[in-house]
Amino acid sequence: MSRPRLSRLISACAVISALTAPLTISLPAAAHDSGLGHSGLGHSASGSHSGSREKEPDTGKFTVDKAEAAVLGQEHAETHARARMRAEDLGDYPQPMRTGRLESLTKSQATHNAKFSAREYGAFKEYFPSPDFGVHVAQLPTGKVLLFSFERVETNPTKETAPTQVVGKANAGRAYLWDPAKGSGEDAFKKVTPPTINMPDGKNEARPAPFFCAGHAFLPNGMLGVFGGNLGGNHGSGAKLSLVFDPWTESWSLNEQMSVGRWYPSAVTGPDGRILIMSGQSELGWGTPTPIVERFPALNHPVPTTKTDVPRNVPVDVFKADAPFKHDYPHLFSLRDGMIYGLGRDHDQQWLFDPVAETRTNLAARPDKFMRNYGSAVPLPAGFKGPNSVLVLGGNRDDPNTYQLAGGKWKTKEARAFGRTQDDTLILPDGNLLTVNGAYDIRDYGNGQYNPNADLKYRQTEMRDEGGDWKLGPAQRLPRGYHSNAVVLPDGRIMVTGDEAQQIANDPDISDDMDGSIEIYEPAYLHNGERPDLTAVPRRTLGYDSRFRVLTSAPEDVKRAVLLAPTTATHSVNFSQRHLEVRIKSRGDGALELQAPPSAEAAPPGYYMLFLLNEEGVPSTAKFVSFGPPAAR
Repeated sequence: MSRPRLSRLISACAVISALTAPLTISLPAAAHDSGLGHSGLGHSASGSHSGSREKEPDTGKFTVDKAEAAVLGQEHAETHARARMRAEDLGDYPQPMRTGRLESLTKSQATHNAKFSAREYGAFKEYFPSPDFGVHVAQLPTGKVLLFSFERVETNPTKETAPTQVVGKANAGRAYLWDPAKGSGEDAFKKVTPPTINMPDGKNEARPAPFFCAGHAFLPNGMLGVFGGNLGGNHGSGAKLSLVFDPWTESWSLNEQMSVGRWYPSAVTGPDGRILIMSGQSELGWGTPTPIVERFPALNHPVPTTKTDVPRNVPVDVFKADAPFKHDYPHLFSLRDGMIYGLGRDHDQQWLFDPVAETRTNLAARPDKFMRNYGSAVPLPAGFKGPNSVLVLGGNRDDPNTYQLAGGKWKTKEARAFGRTQDDTLILPDGNLLTVNGAYDIRDYGNGQYNPNADLKYRQTEMRDEGGDWKLGPAQRLPRGYHSNAVVLPDGRIMVTGDEAQQIANDPDISDDMDGSIEIYEPAYLHNGERPDLTAVPRRTLGYDSRFRVLTSAPEDVKRAVLLAPTTATHSVNFSQRHLEVRIKSRGDGALELQAPPSAEAAPPGYYMLFLLNEEGVPSTAKFVSFGPPAAR
């Protein structure tokens, strides 16, 4: 290579280093406003660069210079290409705009929330950066939270951030653990990269498994099964991936592929501890939903029940009945009768699956008579025997009504203040419901597609009491719609995250690796006096209908004991929510004697958060207990 050429490449490295350093851009006042209320943000940004040297498009949305790759190596050249892409994106959506948006949202949140009493409505208390977008979340039985999504291909929130259309190694997944015990700094997060694999996309390029937009559910041993993901191209092609995350060793394992690709599938754990997997676009791309139902592990493999029983190279098998959902991410619930309820987005696609007989039968059509797009559904608390009804809500901006399915019949129930899509509704320890997040439509917050400016109402929480009445509450800082998420933490707080577009639109430093954010909401019960304490619970797996002792310093102050299943959720679909009362059989000597749920139908085998509540409804910090295995059928 000539010395002038080498000199230019060295200079290029210096330029790239400058581009990847923290960047501050000043724009004339006339160029943009603060980014609040500005609707014309859809500028174009080409991935190409001028010059006479030959260029070759990479599998992502950036261009690799062949000459750079020949001298510096492919990986170094890709770093240059990504930095050029990031610089172009920053030109379209500069850092001052992001900073100004976040400052404005912070101020409007404080102004709005000043009128809400924390004792009655709760309060948002923390907001801090995260290294992941949180497209998928899971509250693990270790107390840590798993977040996973994708490596971004854009930093401009008015463009598609995910590598949905990417074929090749830029189509990659990522995952992190957040440890609430370590607080909110960078040290509280640990990267737990999924297995590196070659996808069957013809590229032969290894990358961390692109498992974003998968379905997931817990196994009885506390491990998380993850199924499907993004093959790349065709507006969302399904991957055949089947993985398990082990919270005890904080590592991933790869299992045998599914028989069909799935992009946007649903998954649910049944009374036998096996996971049923339904729906999702096939490997052929958007518009090819699969009716095939699969089961993990396959019937000829045992269900993993211990911490050391890690599924590796375990197959799925095909369930006898099909599930021809027309739209993806149907809501799946295992109710107290042992049946699996598949509640589709289309009003007339409501089905009942028998996990033993492997049959499907029709349920009554939902009375709203239209398709609900990305809204919540919750199995309503119903005492000691487990849930026997489901409340469907959200998913339509024009319909604030909620709909309850019980005994095979639908009833129109109390309406919320307004319709919203992309909402996340959680069951709290006291049995009340909390809605966070929401939008006008997919990637539309009330001001048009790919415009991150949102109507304030979509930032408002909404709460449902035991009587079914709803009331609006304080506002979260960020509007969060598509890919938003929330979980109940063991200490009773609510973690709110997700929506990559909003997170990068309000990123205080887009040049660093903390491109997500987390908000913490404290429900009203945390502002109404001291908690009861829960000192110790059994470490062994508890049998159904058995009695067990837990330690507490003031057993006479405990009014209720409840079980709350840890949440794993994505795309407004919560695959695991469940709330059960636990019978208090006796109290005294610093202990309570409790009675376990009656059966695996009441509480599918696995880990649950046990809360003790006092007369005021204030919960203890939970401890995890496990139930099962179920009796052989």
